[in-house]
Amino acid sequence: MKKIIWLSAFVLTAGIGYFGWQKFHAVDIPARAEKPVDRTSTDTLKYPADAPQLTFLQIKPVEEFPEPLVEALNARIVYDDNHTARVFSPIAGRVIRISAEAGQQVKAGDALLQIDSPDFASASSDSVKANADLLHKQQTYERAKQLLDIQGIARRDVESAEADLHQAEAEALRAKAHLRNLAGHGTTTEGQFILRAPLAGIVSERQVNAGSEVRPDATNPLFVITDPKHVWVVADLPEGQIANVRIGQSISVEVDAYPNEVFTGKVTVISETLDPVMRRLQVRCYVDNSQYKLKPEMYARISPIVDAKSKLTRVPNTALFTQGLYSFLFVEQSPGVLQRRRVTLGMQDADVTYIKEGLRAGERIVTSGALLLNSELSGNE
Repeated sequence: MKKIIWLSAFVLTAGIGYFGWQKFHAVDIPARAEKPVDRTSTDTLKYPADAPQLTFLQIKPVEEFPEPLVEALNARIVYDDNHTARVFSPIAGRVIRISAEAGQQVKAGDALLQIDSPDFASASSDSVKANADLLHKQQTYERAKQLLDIQGIARRDVESAEADLHQAEAEALRAKAHLRNLAGHGTTTEGQFILRAPLAGIVSERQVNAGSEVRPDATNPLFVITDPKHVWVVADLPEGQIANVRIGQSISVEVDAYPNEVFTGKVTVISETLDPVMRRLQVRCYVDNSQYKLKPEMYARISPIVDAKSKLTRVPNTALFTQGLYSFLFVEQSPGVLQRRRVTLGMQDADVTYIKEGLRAGERIVTSGALLLNSELSGNE
């Protein structure tokens, strides 16, 4: 029994001694895990070149745009009616040949289509009859004057022949004018009517086929010919912003087809009446389309601008975040080095915001992932 007690005491003493030795002689082993980010200052994050955080970011350079007066207005690209012709047939008939296709360049006077038309044949016949009748009346009047000189006819008969001649001249002029209006340049093929282009441009629409019956009172034009270098932009201006827009004012135009390009134009017409339902005023603007990028019926956004020389940087709203009363974004100082910067906001709409102060054109900013960066930066503070 004494041996057991003595053995237990020895084991207990040895255990206490071992744990005491461990307490006073333990060696601290430094952690080997490296921090994924180095906070070089209170507003800057520095990542290694291969840091996984960088793969979740989108970084793009900042561009300058004209400073807008009001928020962008929804608009639509339309034909410039001063350089557009909607071609209808002036007579009824059947189309036997089409000479122009959509997208084709035409000159004034070029043939568009050929029509077999009884109305045109009748007009041609009337012109021939009127010319023949005019010739007959001229000869009759000349004979009457000769007879009057030898007292072989009464003056009343000469006056009657003169009146008949004037009537024949008027009828010949009417028939000739009608035929000229139908025939355009006065050329036909075997008595058939040729519809010709009234101006030079591009055939943007063709709404007729061979064999179709055409009428002068048709609802839709057979062809639309336009000069694509000239287009209009039509927008609806809210009643509360009428004072911000005037005739001759410069505007910027943007379309979804070219998201990074701004077209410039000027306000040419402002409607005098409001739409009674929408309570909006129609505004028409002229835009130079010498590069043929804008197409009729495109949707667009226009912004009346302060001045063509006044420009501000513009960023997507996803690049901005707020802390308290101020707005911030992240600017790339160098690859992997991102600085949080406070900016002053200007005009803002649903997608983009103009920056008045704090950002220069050409600087690269984080357009996606700014909130995650700010959370990491706040956690390191």
